[in-house]
Amino acid sequence: MATIKFGTSGWRAIIADEFTVENVRVVAQAIADYLKDKGLAHKGLVVGYDTRFMSEYFAARAARVFAGNGVKVFLSDRDVPTPVVSWEILRRGAAGGINITASHNPPEYSGIKFSPDWGGPALPETTSEIEARANALMADPKVSELSFDEAKYRGLIEVVSMVKPYLDDLRKKVDFSLIEAKSPRIAFDPLYGTARGYLDRLLSETGIDHTVLHDRRDPYFGGHRPEPAEEYLEDLSRVVVDGDYVIGLATDGDADRFGIIDKNGEFITPNEMIALALDYLIRVKGYKGGVARSVATTHLIDRVAALHGREVFETPVGFKFIGELIAQDKIVIGGEESAGLTIKGHVPEKDGILACLLALEMVCSEGMSLRKQLERLFEKTGKVLTRRVNLTLTDEQKDALKTKLAEGLAEIGGKKVVKTVTIDGHKFILDDGSWLLMRLSGTEPVVRLYVEAGAADDLMALSNAGERFITG
Repeated sequence: MATIKFGTSGWRAIIADEFTVENVRVVAQAIADYLKDKGLAHKGLVVGYDTRFMSEYFAARAARVFAGNGVKVFLSDRDVPTPVVSWEILRRGAAGGINITASHNPPEYSGIKFSPDWGGPALPETTSEIEARANALMADPKVSELSFDEAKYRGLIEVVSMVKPYLDDLRKKVDFSLIEAKSPRIAFDPLYGTARGYLDRLLSETGIDHTVLHDRRDPYFGGHRPEPAEEYLEDLSRVVVDGDYVIGLATDGDADRFGIIDKNGEFITPNEMIALALDYLIRVKGYKGGVARSVATTHLIDRVAALHGREVFETPVGFKFIGELIAQDKIVIGGEESAGLTIKGHVPEKDGILACLLALEMVCSEGMSLRKQLERLFEKTGKVLTRRVNLTLTDEQKDALKTKLAEGLAEIGGKKVVKTVTIDGHKFILDDGSWLLMRLSGTEPVVRLYVEAGAADDLMALSNAGERFITG
């Protein structure tokens, strides 16, 4: 029997293995029971889905379960980005929403992401309760369900378009008049995902010259995971250079992550983009508030915050913790090195479409490429370089590493450890400002090593020292 386990962004599993119609029905029933017990069922639920295999069918079956429990469903009429589901929850004052999505995971996966009434990713106390309910139901399934036609007839399923309200809101947050005045040429790659008909529609309606790659539905995502990482953006990079575009923009499968290609074909890392965006929002747009970053995200953000006298909130990995700070209106921007960000006044969920448009606005406003903007920023903050390595361990190595981490670390790579942060993994701050973070996976024998330093040689030396510590 499968076990339902919610990770940092919901429950994910391989289609036809554990992600089955019956298990989707069980999870939907668990969410419906949770909403009823909290007295929220009368507010309705937003339901969306991505471009993966059978996503619309899974969404419809989940909707039928919610309807069978008396929960009205606002079901998207097409595949939809996760941030749009978040926006729709807030716009309708709904009890929450689900998206049938596995985000940037490989094509064989699907998933259910639940967002509560405040619009951000559900916090651990919420997902733990839903998870416990679902696993109890797995042993004794009791699922209430209506047929789709009956649910529609009774007004418990309403098929809706979510595109226009979200795009209208983005027009208020991005300076399209400035962008249009600069007449940039843009290349956009939605990686066969849900941003098709969203970001490119805004560009078309504004009259901005653009080219779109991979703008059809493909459940195989071209044969690789729909992640806007450098290794998957070779086509976009080539198009940007060959076509003399000012920037290349990309989003992942459910459009909550972003990828940026500079005009010379260079990949701008999420760490770099978040730091640049923070500086721009404060210096140019006058935003007030602090900044949030996950424990694994660059301290370049801290240096930019210090330039402007802003507070930094360090969170565990998982955008739910950043989203909570956005909902509380405490921060200008929140971001994670895994390519998620959102800004003040927007949804408390990472939004790859917004991130791409913000990068475009920055290029048009500053009159220079993002790389040149970063070089200008480094003149004020000093250079910062980052690296992430995934290491597979034997069970013996994993146990040995846990023991060593519990004992603590006084020095590594010839540098003194001046502070240890343990909110998520073990992060060692060194005496020269460089740092390492080691995060063990809870589900597989893998450790993620994050390293940051001020020079390339120091970065590699520190990374090598970290790998020796982990595997030795």
